[in-house]
Amino acid sequence: MISNLVFKNTVLFSVLLMLACSSQKGQGIRDKAEVGMQNKESRTQNSEIKTGADNSTTYLPLLKDKKVGIVTNQTGILSNKTHVVDFLLDKKINLIKIFAPEHGFRGTADAGEHVVDGKDSKTGLPIISLYGDNKKPKPEQLAGLDVLLFDLQDVGARFYTYISSLHYIMEACAENNIRLIVLDRPNPNGGIVDGPILEKEFISFVGMHQIPLLHGLTIGEYGKMINGEKWLKNGVQCNLTVIPCLNYKREMFYGLPVKPSPNLPNDQAINLYASLCLFEGTNVSVGRGTEKQFQIYGSPFLPKSDFSFTPIPNFGSKEPMHKNQLCYGEDLTQAPKVHQLELKWLIKAYNSTSDKSKFFIPFFTKLAGTKKLQQQIEAGTSETEIRKSWEKGLKDFKEMRKKYLIY
Repeated sequence: MISNLVFKNTVLFSVLLMLACSSQKGQGIRDKAEVGMQNKESRTQNSEIKTGADNSTTYLPLLKDKKVGIVTNQTGILSNKTHVVDFLLDKKINLIKIFAPEHGFRGTADAGEHVVDGKDSKTGLPIISLYGDNKKPKPEQLAGLDVLLFDLQDVGARFYTYISSLHYIMEACAENNIRLIVLDRPNPNGGIVDGPILEKEFISFVGMHQIPLLHGLTIGEYGKMINGEKWLKNGVQCNLTVIPCLNYKREMFYGLPVKPSPNLPNDQAINLYASLCLFEGTNVSVGRGTEKQFQIYGSPFLPKSDFSFTPIPNFGSKEPMHKNQLCYGEDLTQAPKVHQLELKWLIKAYNSTSDKSKFFIPFFTKLAGTKKLQQQIEAGTSETEIRKSWEKGLKDFKEMRKKYLIY
């Protein structure tokens, strides 16, 4: 009887085990299928969206028989991977000059690196740097142009300098009576509007306007805001035309086809960029000198942990912070997508650093656009209370922002 009972129990256990495994296997298949569907949806959305550069039937007639300049870099590509410069030349547009922002025309220069004028080896066109001796085109550099095109991929953060370049381009065009055509591109961070409003006394090239840290606009919408709010010098306004994206809604996922700059290598880095870039105003590395820029953070002054990295010179940084030093911190490469400006990592690092008096550097105030954020963190103010202090500014900005939305 005992052996029969054991046999029956064994058979029952085996059946239950097979059912459990089958269930887990089925769940695994479903999970993979769901991920596959999400990836397929992302790819489908990307393939359906036509950027302003792809919307060529709208802007090519505006360039006919005109002398044209263009502000662009490696992000100025069409859906077929053709660069907009090559496309314009193929269409016999009289393109005579290229203007390049921070990181240069090919997008290979370090952040903050002085970029000089030159000539494009492929097309032979002259390249005027807007991140060297002058960030605003000089009248003699614009002489002879009838129209200027602008095609740069922004990422939706106040301190990402392509919108600062847009400001100066608009100002120069207004002062020299040149039409500006912005080829719009989706904001990969969608409609996220968050963070402290920049205060007027902290205006710099990494923050030129009194807006929140995440503005939730496409670069075309941002140009409309600059014009509409009369933020250009002496209140001048630019003769601005925005060529819109087609089949695009702000809530759509948009994965960038190329890196917008050397240290934003993928969608994860772009999503975390605004939150982690605040570390650039501290003694904490955001992974420059690794291949996980803006997806990790750490320093020699944080507690030892299971995760560490050692920055070394590479394609993204010739002199990375804490070069050749072991840094402890946190790996966020698999962190869930953020939908706001996250402060938790900054607060955690400050609270655990070995010497709080050396944590912040003066650049933090420029990035934050206010002294208050540093003061709040140093005072131990909770993230909830910090966010409450942004509420009125964000509400007022969102109301103003409505006037300029295209999508």
